[in-house]
Amino acid sequence: MDKNTLLLAIANRAKVTFSSLRHRDFRYYWIGQSIKWIGTWMQRTAQVWLVYTLTDSPFALGVLGFFQFMPMLVFSLFAGVLVDRVSKKKLIFITQAGFMVQSIALFLLVWSGRVEYWHVLVLIAIFGTLQTVDIPSRQSWYYDLVGKDDLPNAISLNSTVTQMSKFVGPMLAGIVMAKYGMAFCFFLNGVSFIAVFASLFFIKDQGAPKPKEKKSISNEIIEGLKHITADNTLRITLMMMMVFCTFAMNIQVIVPVFADTVLMRGVNGYTTLLSAMGIGAFVGAIYMANKSSKEVRREQIVIDAIAISVLHFLTAYIRVYAMSIVLLFVIGFYSITFLNMANSVIQLNIADSYRGRVMSIYTLVNQGSHPLGNLFAGTVMEYQGAAMGLVGCGIMTLGLTGVIFIFTPMKKYFIRESKES
Repeated sequence: MDKNTLLLAIANRAKVTFSSLRHRDFRYYWIGQSIKWIGTWMQRTAQVWLVYTLTDSPFALGVLGFFQFMPMLVFSLFAGVLVDRVSKKKLIFITQAGFMVQSIALFLLVWSGRVEYWHVLVLIAIFGTLQTVDIPSRQSWYYDLVGKDDLPNAISLNSTVTQMSKFVGPMLAGIVMAKYGMAFCFFLNGVSFIAVFASLFFIKDQGAPKPKEKKSISNEIIEGLKHITADNTLRITLMMMMVFCTFAMNIQVIVPVFADTVLMRGVNGYTTLLSAMGIGAFVGAIYMANKSSKEVRREQIVIDAIAISVLHFLTAYIRVYAMSIVLLFVIGFYSITFLNMANSVIQLNIADSYRGRVMSIYTLVNQGSHPLGNLFAGTVMEYQGAAMGLVGCGIMTLGLTGVIFIFTPMKKYFIRESKES
């Protein structure tokens, strides 16, 4: 292959990988999110370590996750109706402003030396309430910003910035915490939202809902749930996500305890393992960005769930630091390919009038199921140790995936339907 042919091949591949960036509004959105997510993961990393140092309790980490995601269990259905009624751009502006205030409040508490465990719980509950509206607003806005053909690519490119931030954020957080203290991680996160406000200013699309007959909130919630239960693809995908996100996504709670009590590596080991998982997820997001809407495969959802279960077992029993880094990298890869594929399958099968409500259920399953998983992992670690936390989560993921496979019409689920074409 000569030089010109190679360059042409690279250019063609880049067009596929970054196809959604040809849309002006999505470019601005993506740039703003790229900066914001690094700050968010700096805060998350420092926040978990703050709670662990304040309490010295793995169970307290589980409670932290419970407080963050519990608002989604309560408010997600109502948030979906709101997203289908109000401009998505307006909703995102409001939620981002709320996140900024929450970060600055946490900074001031830690910087002044007055922070207590209950302060963190209250602020994380506020964060979770804002997320309940923010996530379905952003997820359902992709369709307006890029259209159907570039939708899977937009989902994956957004994941590249969130996953890149998962290794850049913890790495920077480790440096900042070591040199300046964890308070400045919260301050820098607050500053990062300026980039989001700037990007929203330049985005023309408002994400405005289409005019429709006004109904009561309860009727719209019921209609959204009926739309999901009547569709085999949406129903089974969300069931798979419920299992995966409840039991396979507790690494954030397990890793600090595993790094400290099993690997004996402390905060440096904790941030390194998180960064390894973030790099793996970043590679997985790039891998998914190279897939078109015609390459969306439901089988991958089941395969990824099984792979994650096995990786939990291996991480628990192979207690070599270097191998743990490798295993966390692979866990990150399979986590993001699962989530991106499930997101693409769902969004390509939603009737547009139900998009906000279905994506609110997606948020509920994706994020709101974490409280149960965090409490499960935290409780197991409290009494059996961090390694058994990994084993328990692996067993539950594998076992419940098997139950779904046996008791649902999976053959019909695997058949590609025309509306995905």
